[in-house]
Amino acid sequence: MSGRRYLTLICLLLWAVCLLAPGVALPQEDLMKLVEKKKQELAEKEESLKKEEERLRAIRKDVEERIEKYTKILGRIEESLKTLETSRNERLDHLVKVYEAMPPEDAAARLSAMDEPTATRILFRMKSKKAGAVMAVMEPQKAATITESITRTAKKFPTR
Repeated sequence: MSGRRYLTLICLLLWAVCLLAPGVALPQEDLMKLVEKKKQELAEKEESLKKEEERLRAIRKDVEERIEKYTKILGRIEESLKTLETSRNERLDHLVKVYEAMPPEDAAARLSAMDEPTATRILFRMKSKKAGAVMAVMEPQKAATITESITRTAKKFPTR
């Protein structure tokens, strides 16, 4: 409610009190002092509310600016991650082609010597017939380990 509405409400209440209690009459001067006091209180409250609204507007502006700034930063990070992922995929695709071009015995020997996650990624992306030929000449234990890894990978990521 605005200050004028409060003032009007207070005046109406005072008028009603005077009508309902004719034996209890406040002197005119006291009534005016009371109305002025209430008016001053309302003006102070209104000023306080204006200051608080201004402070909140400033905070809101700051928050909106920060959100915009961090959204831009997030966009740049996402773009960098996409670029990095694309680069990784291109390098992995190249390696897959290299291993597919090798004789199965040579590819099996090299894949057996490398770490399991890398060998799994390469074999997972190879064409089925070529991957099968490589795994056929691989040590049975190493082939089983890579097969288990491929199964776990297939559950995490959709296949092509």
